[in-house]
Amino acid sequence: MLDETARRILSVLQRDARTSMRKISEEVGVSLGTVSNRVRRLEKIGVIRGYTVLLDPEKVGWDLNIVVGLRIQKGRLIEIQEKIAEDPRVYGVYDVTGDFDSMVVARARDRSDLDELSKNVMSIDGIERSVTHLVLNTVKESPTTLPD
Repeated sequence: MLDETARRILSVLQRDARTSMRKISEEVGVSLGTVSNRVRRLEKIGVIRGYTVLLDPEKVGWDLNIVVGLRIQKGRLIEIQEKIAEDPRVYGVYDVTGDFDSMVVARARDRSDLDELSKNVMSIDGIERSVTHLVLNTVKESPTTLPD
């Protein structure tokens, strides 16, 4: 789906999404119009979903990172996942295979915030079981990249 020009444009934007179209055209070796059209097309088809600032979670107050496995009542998976996804501390909700129906990745400010998240979000009606794992150390956490 992505040709080499699109991949090179995306590579530049991944390094710094604020790179000007002119600078991208110089780095990729194509015209400014080509870069502009390609970026617009990549946005339109949803390859580029937006532009954002990458924050250091700990420096902005998220001291705890958690992963929660959930077993959810049959027939209520989507409903429960949508409720959980509304919480601003939650940044990932996944359907999974294995012992759990869903995995949730979230951040909490401190133990009190984690306690509130566990009691009020991860134990809503329809969740049959939850297992919360506290992340001790983050070895790697990076945004989506292009596959080779």
